[in-house]
Amino acid sequence: MELSTLTYVILFLVGIAAGIIGGLLGTGGCVLMLPAARFGFGFPPALAVGTTITAVVFTAGSGAWKHLKMGNVDKGTSFWVGLFGVGGVVLGSIVFGYLIPFGSTIDLIVGLAFIWAALRMLYEGLFIKQPPAGQGAQVPGKKSSKGILGAFIGFLTGIIGLGGGYALVPSYVYLFKAPMKIAIGTSMASFFSIALVGSLIKIYQGVVEIPAGIVMGIGAAIGAVYGAKLVAKVPASVLKTLFGLLFTYVALKYILRYFGITI
Repeated sequence: MELSTLTYVILFLVGIAAGIIGGLLGTGGCVLMLPAARFGFGFPPALAVGTTITAVVFTAGSGAWKHLKMGNVDKGTSFWVGLFGVGGVVLGSIVFGYLIPFGSTIDLIVGLAFIWAALRMLYEGLFIKQPPAGQGAQVPGKKSSKGILGAFIGFLTGIIGLGGGYALVPSYVYLFKAPMKIAIGTSMASFFSIALVGSLIKIYQGVVEIPAGIVMGIGAAIGAVYGAKLVAKVPASVLKTLFGLLFTYVALKYILRYFGITI
């Protein structure tokens, strides 16, 4: 695809907005960048997925570095989840390679993934004011359980290109009873290697608009800094409810497109 200078400027601004949302919710900016690329800029389904996961490399990398300096990363957990996640993303990317000609199927799979993200945000926003309190600076649990989680997240990432934060953070908090700040920091560190390998495979598969991915990624890395600063000022429950409604619409847009219906 040939993109104009103005388009790159807008992509950069989308990246900033995605980073702010990711910093506020601890979910990463992919949930905004992916539908923006697909519907806002008309990227074909496979290209939208590949470009988004490339942009996520920047946000995961910058977020992981920041949280490492803050002491919010359980290094052991991030190692095991990242290690098995790399294996998962390789397998998922192989499956994705067979799906590339079937853009509508990719849209359907992404839409189903967005339903999970939307329902999670709505549930937390409406019914859970604060996550369960975790203790310490680690993510409790067995290495085997963390490895299975990483492989599953990696496999999904290879197919749908969404960052792992939308699934890793709630998994760390609700399944492993980790403190929220440790869950967010460890999620970023865990996902960096998954995103990097996934991006390289997508580039090899020829489904990445590399300049667009870099521009969005840099914007998201910048926006994430400001999003993190706003966490204490904006009620998380309100944000999650609003974005849950937005992502429900996005999910329906993807799913209905599979059936030839545009909303």
